[in-house]
Amino acid sequence: MLAMGKQLVAEIKVQVTGGQATPAPPVGTALGPHGVNIGQFVQQFNDQTRDQMGTTVPVVISVYNDRSFDFVLKSPPAAVLLKKAAGIAKGSSNPLLNKVGTVTSSQLEEIAKVKYADLNSSSVEQAVKVIAGTARSMGLEVVD
Repeated sequence: MLAMGKQLVAEIKVQVTGGQATPAPPVGTALGPHGVNIGQFVQQFNDQTRDQMGTTVPVVISVYNDRSFDFVLKSPPAAVLLKKAAGIAKGSSNPLLNKVGTVTSSQLEEIAKVKYADLNSSSVEQAVKVIAGTARSMGLEVVD
């Protein structure tokens, strides 16, 4: 009888704080039902995200039929990066009327380069426009 290869049984997407994953929700509740070794995931994730300590990092976890797993780290959400760049705690509740901060076009370009792999943009210029739109919807003004 031939040994069967590993089969993908689930793909789980969660957003976890870099370097600070714990077996508590959202990690535990997402992985628990699939019988994955949660402690093992937490340790590997924290090792790989030490340099992104405190930043929200989306992660896609692939779970296989033998309860093994692997995961891919995505770039942090644009809004998280924009808040960090502008030095604000949260976006505006009414972005049209209340501006809560400013970002420079060079900051937008930096963020666009970080996000580029996860955006479906054909160029960095296109990615900058996407990030600028996110900034405006958060009540941030783009300045040169």
